[in-house]
Amino acid sequence: MLTINGLNQFYGESHILWDVDVEIEQGKCTCIMGRNGVGKTTLLQCIMGQLPISSGTMTYKDMAHKEMALHELPMEKRASLGIGYVPQGRQIFSMLTVEENLMIGLPQRRDKSRRIPEYIFDMFPVLKDMLARRGGDLSGGQQQQLAIGRALVIDPQLLIFDEPTEGIQPNIVSDIGDVIKRLNTELGVTVILVEQKLPFVRRTADCFYILDRGAIKANGTVDELSESLVKEYLTV
Repeated sequence: MLTINGLNQFYGESHILWDVDVEIEQGKCTCIMGRNGVGKTTLLQCIMGQLPISSGTMTYKDMAHKEMALHELPMEKRASLGIGYVPQGRQIFSMLTVEENLMIGLPQRRDKSRRIPEYIFDMFPVLKDMLARRGGDLSGGQQQQLAIGRALVIDPQLLIFDEPTEGIQPNIVSDIGDVIKRLNTELGVTVILVEQKLPFVRRTADCFYILDRGAIKANGTVDELSESLVKEYLTV
């Protein structure tokens, strides 16, 4: 669904991503792993168009198998193609209600519907109970559910999560894992996940890529994520 070839990215004179090659398979959950500061979030921001790339290509294939040069498209166009993003730190609008937060994504829907999809409330019943509550009044776990729901409103084909379990209570972490599996198996949504909690990754993801100092050092199925790789590239 998404093919990244030879991607390089700079902050000023600092070379952040080095010739990154990644293949995201449709309908699967792919985890991007690595220690803090190795370029994981930068890679996601390049995919979303929040940061420009210096060289390389990103080719996106939608559900109709139409291929597009994603790196040439503006950020707002990428959302309308069905690419959703749940950023690190959630970034919900604290002064808006839950309902208003969810409705923000509706203009990006390809079917032009102005109704919040009911399946979002099936996945996160608490959001339906709190539609009139301001986002800033929710707990951390509830805010994360809201952030995921807001991304789902656009009816994504590809959904990108940046450390969705960070600072979240264990029961909500389990719920988020269940949601990702349901998105894959029931709705056919492709998922890119940045995550550092190994038990969550082993339970949720199908395959992985490891970044170190901005370069891909290993990849494979989750079953191939060996203890030696964990020790070399992931252990703090």
